[in-house]
Amino acid sequence: MTAAPRADDLPALAERIVRFGRSCGADEVEVSVGEGTEFSVDVRLGEVENLVEAGSRSLGLRVIKDEKTAYASSSDLDEDTLKRLVRNAVRRAECASRDAFSALPPLSKRKVDPAALSIYDPEVGRLDSKTKIGLALETERIALSDARITNSYGANFVTNDGTAVLANSKGFLGRFQKTYCSLSVGLQAGATDERVEDFWFSSQTRFGALETPEQIARTAVERTVRQLRPRKIKTQRVPVIFEPMMTSGLLGFLFSCVAGTAVYQKSSFLAGRLGRRIAAPAVTVVDDGLLPAKLGTSPFDAEGVPTRRTVVVRKGVLASYLCNTYAARKLKLKSTGNADGGGVGPNNFYLEAGPHAPADIIRSCEKGLLLVRTLGHGLNPVTGDISRGAFGLWIEKGEIAYPVSEVTISGNLGELLKNVEMVGSDLEFRGSVCGPTIKVSEMMVAGT
Repeated sequence: MTAAPRADDLPALAERIVRFGRSCGADEVEVSVGEGTEFSVDVRLGEVENLVEAGSRSLGLRVIKDEKTAYASSSDLDEDTLKRLVRNAVRRAECASRDAFSALPPLSKRKVDPAALSIYDPEVGRLDSKTKIGLALETERIALSDARITNSYGANFVTNDGTAVLANSKGFLGRFQKTYCSLSVGLQAGATDERVEDFWFSSQTRFGALETPEQIARTAVERTVRQLRPRKIKTQRVPVIFEPMMTSGLLGFLFSCVAGTAVYQKSSFLAGRLGRRIAAPAVTVVDDGLLPAKLGTSPFDAEGVPTRRTVVVRKGVLASYLCNTYAARKLKLKSTGNADGGGVGPNNFYLEAGPHAPADIIRSCEKGLLLVRTLGHGLNPVTGDISRGAFGLWIEKGEIAYPVSEVTISGNLGELLKNVEMVGSDLEFRGSVCGPTIKVSEMMVAGT
């Protein structure tokens, strides 16, 4: 048995395993090593319900021999154990099927300095457990102090402090540290027969940028109580305004349709539509892995390809798909730095902000729905069709009139994007997929 490697030794370990894989007969070898600590606490009604505090280390391995690929992983970083893992992986690769598209990406001359991205905050690692638990308890306490709130789903505080190392036989070696913290609370309001619910949260790479318990609690309260005493509406076609959280969900659906894996598998309605108009001129969608301090930022992807800024939709025209190396080769394109270890994933995927204040967007609507929450899974990337249960606020003569429930919104993503009339100025990066308020000229809202 060999001693467990220190954090500073992980790059050297990754390189040794790469060399050992080549000596065992592999044509190409990729080694990823992750190390980190995680903390998560769930509190409800003033009591701690779940608490996780743990450290972890893991190594992932990809070997390619004669265009045949095998994968392996281990949480035991003992070097003798890893060498056995490599030998077994090479033997398994020999039994796999050939795939001419399976190969590591070429080594890029472009380098990204992890320090310039501001995604590591040492303060996250210095927070003690008492402070973290206290933040969750305080957030829930403030929310429950509002008499309109009748129950709590609980508050949650999470931190992650991790190091990622990647090495491959093409000569790539990269390492970066990243932190994450998140604070949230979920609430109920109303009596038994008229309960409504909602939540709010803040997630950041840096602790100092996190919203305070007071801000999160008050926002969660207001988002919840504004849905009290909802009314039903008749089925009709009206403008629909998407709040930023709803726009983010819509963009998540769009991402699944521009991901290279879906495109080459012909499971996206946007396959074969590069260079064609798919949205209104007001719509520009970007994937950018280089935005400082954002949740989807990193210097390189899971294959060592440097991240970059990719315009996916430029003023309504589909300008790019998002690809890892495999999907790019299938589509005769180049990787966009979107490999996530299991396929294609977003970096910071967002709709660029527009010129309109959210209040002005609401005032522009004579009659329609302000969409605040959806449920269900009625999204079909093959056709672009959308059908989901919805909750919202009804607009009349440019003002919020009353909440509505028990409705369904339906349409098609392609038509919806073409019908975007206004884009809000309120873009906030609350996740790796996000967007501002938008107004769609018309959608079917099914009620009674």
